[in-house]
Amino acid sequence: MFNPTRDQARLFFIESWRKHHAREPLTDMESVAAELIAQHPEYHALLENPEAVHKDFRPEDGQINPFLHLSLHLAIHEQLSINQPAGLRDAYDACLAHHAGNRHAALHDMLEALGETLFNSQRNGQPPDAQAYVENVMRRAGRP
Repeated sequence: MFNPTRDQARLFFIESWRKHHAREPLTDMESVAAELIAQHPEYHALLENPEAVHKDFRPEDGQINPFLHLSLHLAIHEQLSINQPAGLRDAYDACLAHHAGNRHAALHDMLEALGETLFNSQRNGQPPDAQAYVENVMRRAGRP
């Protein structure tokens, strides 16, 4: 199983963006990463700086970690591709309809739900609750 270090995960995004701009061949996963990065222009300057690998993003300073944000997007992309957890694709479709077809807004709802699920898992010392995650996405779509 692939278990990158923090720096390896960050370098993956930086290198995917660099290769995208250089018009170099990309792996399938690098293509997905580059597409996600393209949807987040607020991260472009950061990702064009290889030293960003070492930057800390502290919530107490009001900072959002762009690498975490992009990693969650990537995880959701993979989850949707295999509909895992079960029912996630239907929940996404409900979010998409709720946001009048705005794919990025729907994905951000999912991202927030996934973040909450992971936070609760860590806080409670339990595995992530897949059903609660899907239900959270459905609630964000305005469905009980």
